[in-house]
Parts: sequence; structure tokens; C-alpha cells
Amino acid sequence: MNELLALASDYSRQALFTGFVVFLRVGAAMALLPAFGERSVPQRIRLVLGLAFTLIVAPAVTDKVSAIAAQETVLGVFLITEVIAGLAIGISLRLFVLALQTAGAMAAQSTSLSQLFGGAGADPAPAIGHIMLVSGLALAVMMGFHVRVVEYLILSYEVLPAGQFPGTGDMADWGVAQIANAFSLAFSLAAPFVIASLVYNTALGVINRAMPQLMVSFIGAPAITAGGLLLLFLSLPILLSIWVDGLNSFLADPFSVR
Repeated sequence: MNELLALASDYSRQALFTGFVVFLRVGAAMALLPAFGERSVPQRIRLVLGLAFTLIVAPAVTDKVSAIAAQETVLGVFLITEVIAGLAIGISLRLFVLALQTAGAMAAQSTSLSQLFGGAGADPAPAIGHIMLVSGLALAVMMGFHVRVVEYLILSYEVLPAGQFPGTGDMADWGVAQIANAFSLAFSLAAPFVIASLVYNTALGVINRAMPQLMVSFIGAPAITAGGLLLLFLSLPILLSIWVDGLNSFLADPFSVR
């Protein structure tokens, strides 16, 4: 009986330690994850979601964490390495949200809609950016974003082992590549609005030179506003599909530098 109690005690202690180590990484990532880590989500809900993701991820990585724990790694090392790994995971996915927000800001500036409902949401953003952000997050979750996040977290233990500090050079190259991809995606999403703004301003300049006495700004302002809203209506489904494809492509191979 004593042997069974001792065995159960060892098993429970190992399970609690594994869960704690996994929660360090999941909790740090949860603070920055799109959809689940938004400021509009209450902290208690985020805590419950973090525990739920931990319960899903922990059984899949128990062997990896237990092998490191068997080497008597200091707990303070786990507190640092797992938080760093979780933040890296969260930031890499948060960059896709920043790409949507950047694209929305560029589109709003190009179509003179940057001040329209600029305070909507927890993070102040133009109306176009808010619409793109909410639509993109909803579409990602509908397409199984939570499942892909779990896969990403489990895969991270292969590239970023528990209890080991990541290589600074590799992390720097990977981070710079992800930031470059995020800005490239943002410019691609905002391209239709930038091109429409260029055509509009060129035509307005030609009209102004042809008829200097005409107040072209009073005529052109309603036109660019209506044109921007119409362009948003026509292009948003395509832009969101491009964004989701980029997100899925990243999640399919998250640690490659491209």
C-alpha cells in the first residue's frame, strides 16, 4: 500500500511539474495570441483558455519535459526559457494582426477615412482597420485557428526545447524574417486602396490645372469617400482570403526563415 501511495505521489508530482512548465509557455503565448489574447477578452477568460490549452498540449509533450526535468534543471531556468519561447510564439502570430491593422491604417489614410469612427474597439483604429481586424480574426477562428495554435505549441518543443535557451542568432534571423513578411503582407493588402488613391489624386491634379477656378476638393472628397467604401466592399473578401492563406502558410512551417 505504501508503495502504491509513493508511486501515485511521484506520478502526481511529475504531472503537476509538467503542467506548470507547459503553462509557462502557453500562458506567455496566450497574452499575445490573436483572437484569444485580445484586450477586449477579459483576463479571467484568457486564464481559463490558457489552462485549457495547457491541458491539451501537456500530454503530447510530457516525455520531452520529463526528460529535461530528470536532468535536475533549476526551476528558475524554466521560468526564463519557457516565457521566452511563449513570447516568441505569441509575437510571431501577433504580427499577422499588426499586418491587418497596418493595412487598414494605410487604406484609411489613402481614402480619407482615417478619422471615421477612429476610436472603435479596445485599440483605437480607423473604421477600415477595425472591420478588417474583426473579420480576419473571426474567419481564422472559423477555419480552425485554435487547432493550428495547439499544433504550433507542440511543434515548438522540437525547435525550442524546454529548459534550453534559444540561439540568439537564429532567433534574430527568424524574427527579422517574420517582421519583414508582416510588412510585406500589409502593403499587399493595402495595395488596391493605395493605387486608387494615386489615380484619384492624379486625376484631381489634372482637373485642377485645367480649371483652376473650380474647387476640386469639395467635389473630390465625397468621391474618394464613396469610392473607398465601395472598394472595401468589393475587395475585402479577397483581401481576407489572402491574409488567411498567409497565416495558414506560416502555421504550416512556422520556424522556417523565408
